[in-house]
Amino acid sequence: MINIYEVAETNEMIEKENLDVRTITMGISLLDCIDADLKRLNEKIYQKIYESARDLVRTGEQISREYGIPIVNKRISVTPIALVGAAACRTPQDFVGIANTLDKVAHEVGVNFIGGYSALVSKGMTPAEEMLIRSIPQALADTERVCSSVNVGSTRTGINMDAVKLMGEVIRQTAEYTRQQDSLGCAKLVVFCNAPDDNPFMAGAFHGVTEADRIINVGVSGPGVVKTALEKVRGENFEVLCETIKKTAFKVTRVGQLVAREASQRLGVPFGIVDLSLAPTPAIGDSVADILCEMGLEYAGAPGTTAALALLNDQVKKGGVMASSYVGGLSGAFIPVSEDQGMIDAVAAGALTLEKLEAMTCVCSVGLDMIAIPGDTRAATISGIIADEMAIGMVNQKTTAVRIIPVIGKGVGETVEFGGLLGYAPIMSVNDFSCDGFVNRGGRIPAPIHSFKN
Repeated sequence: MINIYEVAETNEMIEKENLDVRTITMGISLLDCIDADLKRLNEKIYQKIYESARDLVRTGEQISREYGIPIVNKRISVTPIALVGAAACRTPQDFVGIANTLDKVAHEVGVNFIGGYSALVSKGMTPAEEMLIRSIPQALADTERVCSSVNVGSTRTGINMDAVKLMGEVIRQTAEYTRQQDSLGCAKLVVFCNAPDDNPFMAGAFHGVTEADRIINVGVSGPGVVKTALEKVRGENFEVLCETIKKTAFKVTRVGQLVAREASQRLGVPFGIVDLSLAPTPAIGDSVADILCEMGLEYAGAPGTTAALALLNDQVKKGGVMASSYVGGLSGAFIPVSEDQGMIDAVAAGALTLEKLEAMTCVCSVGLDMIAIPGDTRAATISGIIADEMAIGMVNQKTTAVRIIPVIGKGVGETVEFGGLLGYAPIMSVNDFSCDGFVNRGGRIPAPIHSFKN
């Protein structure tokens, strides 16, 4: 039973500490839409998504009003389009047509984003998957709400270095195609290792082939709640610190469980998972970096940062799994630079570098996220950054990702404004010593020895 004290406590979290349900994401399988005729395929995709999600936004708004819980985004994820379009698409432009269909139906049902313009190529690429990847720059330039992801590695298969090289080129092209919007297209593109099938967060969401026909996943976020809780135990030992984070994560996850259950019942769609991720926003007081500072660091990036983040990530997961039987996705702590005011401040102070962020990705939920770099950064350098991050995920059996934005026309010392939840970011310096000989070798980095578990 929830008592009156817990109700008041939750209200306080919402009103003063930026607690919110970041997203209700409906996952929709498009496998039954597959057709060799491109026109019929697009018609089936539109119809399946529209019929499945036409009540999603209205239902989310109803739940938000009735329970007083902010639900910031309503989103859709679909089966990776490289699989869905393989029978019908003969050119990259055919895939761009599917992206336009996804964008059209996203506008029609009113969701903020639709994810799944994706390819899973951790071991190799089919011709269709390569065509989709090469179509990404045009697709993201032509659409507003479509998000794209490519999984290029896994612990079980190794890293597809041909795909890594190609993604460096694709990110550069995407930046060029959207240069009039400060290369915003790159903010809707993620490169993964060990991508989860049930991630509700954009830009990396897609509906995995292991999932049911339709599913409801909910993402909850509350960095401000954790920060406020830690203020009350300032100076206490690590045992008290860990218990405080764990108990707070439990309370936050219960809010997500409530929303997920209600949305599932009202939409007649099975409940999938609650993703408890401390996903920051540019709002003051809604920062993961501020939590690290509350633990005793002058800035995120100071010595001890990786240890503090590891502790935070682990305790968030331990608290979350006690509040819901189905915790999944990317649960833990996100460290996107442009979306976290504390991270921005740390970069501006010189405390946080790209190399330190890479170290932090060994223990956080995802990886190098929303990082703006000079617009003249070469494609091979971007591929090298991707390869490093994929290796961390492969060896450590965790999800890692790269969402990096070479901002055309801007350099170190300048800032770029993306707006909304994407925030703004200082342009960070990149090690520009050549890695061309490594990236251009071609082939695949084999899976680590501990992948052989059967």
